[in-house]
Amino acid sequence: MEAWGPEVWWLAYLAMGLLTGFLAGMLGIGGGVVIVPLLVFLFNAQHLPSERVLHLALGTSLASIAFTNLSSVRAHHAHQAVRWDIVRVTTPGIIVGTLLGTVLAEHLSSRYLAIVFTLFVLFSSVQMLLDRKPKPTRQLPGSVGMWIAALSVGLLCSLVGVAGGILIVPLLAMCNIPMRNCIGTSAAVGLPISLAGAAGYVITGLAKAHLPPYSIGYVYIPALSGLVLGTFVTVPFGARVAHTIPVARLKKIFAIVLSVLAVKMVIALF
Repeated sequence: MEAWGPEVWWLAYLAMGLLTGFLAGMLGIGGGVVIVPLLVFLFNAQHLPSERVLHLALGTSLASIAFTNLSSVRAHHAHQAVRWDIVRVTTPGIIVGTLLGTVLAEHLSSRYLAIVFTLFVLFSSVQMLLDRKPKPTRQLPGSVGMWIAALSVGLLCSLVGVAGGILIVPLLAMCNIPMRNCIGTSAAVGLPISLAGAAGYVITGLAKAHLPPYSIGYVYIPALSGLVLGTFVTVPFGARVAHTIPVARLKKIFAIVLSVLAVKMVIALF
């Protein structure tokens, strides 16, 4: 694999973007939980510096989500599915928490970050396997409670390279928010998470040794370009397919595969 030229790796990242976009559109999952472990495998195959592999995967994942989230937010806003009042209240806490997470990630080794990511993936997989519909029992907390929740979500999302849908949607649903607004608002809240997270990983990665060429901090541009192009192409296709097949069963199978993938990533890093 060492002899492969840069154009071959770019095609590999494009193929990964096509696959990730299709799965995200079909199963309604956030791309980050798929992107991060796949990037780790490709970065290791490309023999990028092992001590920077997971940081590069997290930064590149968040940067790619920032691009793809824009179209999602626009679509949800057109259908009046975004609760912009919630977005305005939570955005400051989201940004602070996300930036703190990128600083914390800089001081954690790839092994510890991999453990955090795997625990998050296992939690996400259990959510998909159970497919529980939370019973709305309460209203949104006050501004202080919202700020604390936003800070926590931003912190965790930046540590695992996701935009937070697997956390935000259930939290909003438990607060008596209609599901269509949960999904639309989650997409809008995910935008500052991905933007702040990408910016944080760029800043903390600047001037670091042992980063590959064509990196801006911890964002690897060849992988980012392939991911963005691929997901833009296949997300709409995956969404159309979702209406023609039994997605609930596929989601449960995918949850198991995703768990195995994350565990294998941890084993490889250890």
